[in-house]
Amino acid sequence: MPAAALFDVDGTLLDTSYLHTLAWSEALAQFGLTPPMSRVHGAIGMAGTELLEHVLGPGRDRDLDSDISAAHQALYARFWPGLRAFDRAGELLREVAARGRRVVLASSASGRDLEAMRRVLDAEDVLWAATNADDVETSKPAPDLVHAALERSEAGPGEALFVGDTRWDVQAAAAAGVPCIGVTCGGIGECDLRAAGALEVHADPAALLAALDDSALGRA
Repeated sequence: MPAAALFDVDGTLLDTSYLHTLAWSEALAQFGLTPPMSRVHGAIGMAGTELLEHVLGPGRDRDLDSDISAAHQALYARFWPGLRAFDRAGELLREVAARGRRVVLASSASGRDLEAMRRVLDAEDVLWAATNADDVETSKPAPDLVHAALERSEAGPGEALFVGDTRWDVQAAAAAGVPCIGVTCGGIGECDLRAAGALEVHADPAALLAALDDSALGRA
């Protein structure tokens, strides 16, 4: 039975993937950059620098990175009052904790955004720890954030499972030696998650909770 359950937040526990897509697209447009929104959505789950690298490529004007990221932060903050958790997301965390796992949030969001999401998630009583993009130099798909979450959970890779909604989550977890369970509620399909290496895939937190006894997350 895994000692730690590491959870991504955006698109996994909270319905925010498309809000981030819109905020990043608007931020890029402020600087005359108009990549397809589908490409932006495909990069959600990465932190700012990694996302811009994926969306715009290495030939971009890197001097704009901090300004675009700041614009995204300001634009995304508009959505804070309307943020919502997926159905039964908090209940899932509580049940996983009740089964003896140390529940750790491992988000590539900024610390400021994560604080806003934690208020909406309303599961502080069962959280062992949390990490965010401000805690590491390189975010997903690099494994740094997963390593940080493991360290805070005081668990080894073989004692943990990761739950995420993007292939970046799956790749980051795999690079840290941690199996990943995928959810499709962030907008990435089951085929893509399985192709990235997801151990199993569920529709959303409610579906994972319903299947917990048969899931790797719930099996001894």
